[in-house]
Amino acid sequence: MGHSTENKGVLQLIRAGLDRNRLGELLVMKDMLSETDLRRALDLQKKTRQPLGQVLLEEAVISHRQLFSVLARQFTLRAITAASLCLFSLTGIGIKKARAGGIDDIPARIAFNISAQAYTDVASYPALFGSQEKRSRNLAAFTKWSSMFERFDQELNAKSSARIVREFQENIEDFKTLPLRDMASRVNDVMNAKRYIVDSKNWGKSDYWATPIEFMRRGGDCEDFAIAKYAALRVLGVPEERLRIAIVHDTQKNIPHALLIVYTDQGAYYLDNQTERIVSANTPGRYRPIFSINRTAWWLHSAPESSTIVASAQ
Repeated sequence: MGHSTENKGVLQLIRAGLDRNRLGELLVMKDMLSETDLRRALDLQKKTRQPLGQVLLEEAVISHRQLFSVLARQFTLRAITAASLCLFSLTGIGIKKARAGGIDDIPARIAFNISAQAYTDVASYPALFGSQEKRSRNLAAFTKWSSMFERFDQELNAKSSARIVREFQENIEDFKTLPLRDMASRVNDVMNAKRYIVDSKNWGKSDYWATPIEFMRRGGDCEDFAIAKYAALRVLGVPEERLRIAIVHDTQKNIPHALLIVYTDQGAYYLDNQTERIVSANTPGRYRPIFSINRTAWWLHSAPESSTIVASAQ
């Protein structure tokens, strides 16, 4: 109820993507298998209850090389569509629509009145954790992100927030003349000293994106650390195009996680409440990016087409 037709369509397409791209269909699409051979193999699969790939290999219809090539493609396509579903789940698609006019630059309201550093434009973004990315300016689905900015705006108008705002500024003021990489490192140190607390205990909700003021008062979880760092660097004059919140899959803990990405002249670095130092985000590692976002756009990340995927014949 209240969901936009566009949002429903997006979810239906993504869910359909999880059902499509099955092994047999991909083999037919790639001209590695005829429809007749596929029907015969499916009949044998029902009788033997073996995986389709195993049936095709035993019947010598396709080679091991062909099978693994298509399984790799299938794995990639399903990962992309599953990540997309995760993305829209995390951002609360369909709950309410973000303002069509975009998101106001709320951190700029408390930015230091200093001469901006001569930041050059980011000519091209390095591959974040070795991924490919697709950019969009449509932020309508990201209601937790946009509502955080709306609450932040309201808090800055409240007299009760004045002390917290001063504290926020005082914590980072000494960093305003530092090079970006050093500035990011110091901001990471300051914010990582705050209290970690899960949303269910802090807010009674499974997923709540806190404003920097809420974070300063009550602490927060991973995305709240990332948002506070994002706001701090904007207050210090860092351009929007050099900052992104990244939602990633933590492959060590097998859970979603949030980081702040900073694009310096020395490359991309991530600021992480689980890590004391800022770390290069230019190569694959512990984290697999799902999507990244700033106030003006968002990016969907996927594995590079050239990546090698080891898959089983199941």
